[in-house]
Amino acid sequence: MKINSAITSVGTSPAGNRAKSTAHAPQATPAQSGEQVALSSLSARLQQASIAMADTPVVDVARVAEIKQAITEGRFQVNPERIADGLLESVRQMLAKQR
Repeated sequence: MKINSAITSVGTSPAGNRAKSTAHAPQATPAQSGEQVALSSLSARLQQASIAMADTPVVDVARVAEIKQAITEGRFQVNPERIADGLLESVRQMLAKQR
């Protein structure tokens, strides 16, 4: 099987470079580009949510330190019934969203 070296990868194609260079560029006005782009309200909400999440810490550092200390001192106890109930509830919520 021969591989055609004339085919360029996605990252090096002129179209790919053009998409990369315009992704972070300020939006052109319709008079400049001749094209118009309209974003849905969902897109705007997703952008707002993304900005809000960027400021939210992924991990509660204080809670992790507290649990670590409890494990070290031997007072951390796992409650399997509570874990199972939580898993079942999350599955119920996911199934309800699909309907």
